[in-house]
Amino acid sequence: MPDPNKKTMAERAVMHLDLDTFFVSVERLLDSRLHGRPVLIGGTSDRGVVASCSYEARAFGIHSAMPMKMAKDLCPEAIVIRGNSANYMKYSDLVTDIVRESVPVYEKTSIDEFYADLTGMDRFYGCYRFAGELRKKIMHETGLPISFGLSINKTVSKVATGEAKPNNQIQVQSGAEKPFLAPLSVKKIPMVGDKTYQTLRHLGVSHIYTLQEMPPELMERALGQNGVEIWKKANGIDPSPVVAYSERKSISTERTFDKDTTDMDKLRGILIAMAENLAFQLRRGDKLTSCVTIKIRYSDFNTYSMQARIPYTAADHLLVPRVKELFEKLYNRRLLVRLIGVKYSHLVSGGYQINLFDDTEERISLYQAMDRMRLRFGDRAVVSAAGMMAKSIGRGNPFDGGPPPLLANRRE
Repeated sequence: MPDPNKKTMAERAVMHLDLDTFFVSVERLLDSRLHGRPVLIGGTSDRGVVASCSYEARAFGIHSAMPMKMAKDLCPEAIVIRGNSANYMKYSDLVTDIVRESVPVYEKTSIDEFYADLTGMDRFYGCYRFAGELRKKIMHETGLPISFGLSINKTVSKVATGEAKPNNQIQVQSGAEKPFLAPLSVKKIPMVGDKTYQTLRHLGVSHIYTLQEMPPELMERALGQNGVEIWKKANGIDPSPVVAYSERKSISTERTFDKDTTDMDKLRGILIAMAENLAFQLRRGDKLTSCVTIKIRYSDFNTYSMQARIPYTAADHLLVPRVKELFEKLYNRRLLVRLIGVKYSHLVSGGYQINLFDDTEERISLYQAMDRMRLRFGDRAVVSAAGMMAKSIGRGNPFDGGPPPLLANRRE
């Protein structure tokens, strides 16, 4: 007998929330003189990149990840701000607390983006009315502008949020998904990046209605399984659930030595290799960490750990120094070491773009190139020169098995 409480896909209510130009909005809360002005957040040198920009700056053709020099050439009068990750984390946590207290199930997908499953709430309050009240509450309690989309699934709601911006809201009624999506650019579909967009343009596809009329087999031939997924999204089909968000997610790795050691150079080399490998795992999974933990077990089996909170990141050049710093503070007994470990916790979903305040184009290109090599040849295929010291203990690297790593000359 069917469960009367189980909702069909057509009866779902999924809300997507996105804080508008989040970094800029936080800066404007702290300095009202920035209102109405073109603002660029990111690396302040000409070699830096834009992490976020105001709508006034976007009118000049500026966008995230653009070289800062190019952005300043396009809009010389723009105000450039280095950015403060701690402030952004603070306001992100404030919004998260409001969402957590208000909805039955929510998923935090980045520092400024959320999904909420409101299915069933229409019986008590009305999902759209409830979503609107939640948006008003966030704006009232934080002072931040926020937009939302509401529909039967995550894809349509996310696209609707984009259409609602800036600082507005849209509901797509059940059954109206395809007409809503049809006139929009295919670039509006999640999963369609620049490369995929160019492939679709070569196929003569620029608007979603063209995709809707294409057979899925053609999309599969052109783009493989991703083509089928894009075709489904273009037709408003997305059964993916809102995954309950948990702050207590982590990734970690440990190494127990065959022979206890006090060789500090080797220990540091292994820790660096571990830190870099875990950072790659974060980037590969579109995750960011805000807590680093180091673990040491001595030959007498006494075990100690130390952790530090940091701004959200997945960058080697930010994580490795913190790992080394914690190790230097923790290792104080001068005993033989039996085990060392590294853990990144308090993970959230989020792309690397929120770490661009100190980055240069060269550093970003380096990470992308290293990660492509790891994806192709294995996650241990590239390590820094310092991490190569791990070869001196036991096997060829701090992780069991795998090919010997390649040396990556890291230029900072």
